[in-house]
Amino acid sequence: MRVERFDDIVLYNADCRDIAPAAVYATIITDPPYGMEFRSNHRSTKHAAIANDGDVGMLQWTCGLPARHSKYIFCRWDNLPDVPKPKSMITWVKNNWSMGDLKHEHGRQTEVALFYPGEDHFFANGRPSDVVRAPRTGNTDHPTQKPVELMEQVILWTDGVVFDPFMGSGSTGVACARLGRGFVGVELDAGYFDSACRAIERAIDQPSMFRPKPANDNAVTASLFGDAA
Repeated sequence: MRVERFDDIVLYNADCRDIAPAAVYATIITDPPYGMEFRSNHRSTKHAAIANDGDVGMLQWTCGLPARHSKYIFCRWDNLPDVPKPKSMITWVKNNWSMGDLKHEHGRQTEVALFYPGEDHFFANGRPSDVVRAPRTGNTDHPTQKPVELMEQVILWTDGVVFDPFMGSGSTGVACARLGRGFVGVELDAGYFDSACRAIERAIDQPSMFRPKPANDNAVTASLFGDAA
């Protein structure tokens, strides 16, 4: 297992099932494999297949992780029968159309995330809409890469250290670095892990214009990082 640390950010090149049981995190924001066996055939540069994407097992495992503040878990609308009923379904509106059945299916311009509030949940910046808009920025580093702008908006709904057990190329970690939030990320694929490390290291010196004042959660952050190491 490889571990990299940047300020209050800790990254693991490991199987998330070996890391997640070590601590109860405040917030979980992640995009796990959810049974699509996704492999784009419409790119000149091909990405590696997503590990463990053959069934919904990892999605269900993620939904079962504890989080004191909240969980936001990206998936497909048709995964709803496979998971515990969420409190809300968050819809991300994109600026492009996804592929699908071109003759018998409406063109998809959205993706969804499941919202599960934890026992200590509160809306950190007022009650948000269940619709979030952010332009898709391309999947340069990962086949299902989320835009940093999207992840910043989601993170601002939450509190405390953010855990992403399926970090990919690091969009959630980059957003946390720009917002000054503690982050623990795990990625199994060494290539995606390296991409995430480089992106997060660059982002530490590029704070977001939406960066809030620092919260008084240093003790919590230190405790979580200590438990997870």
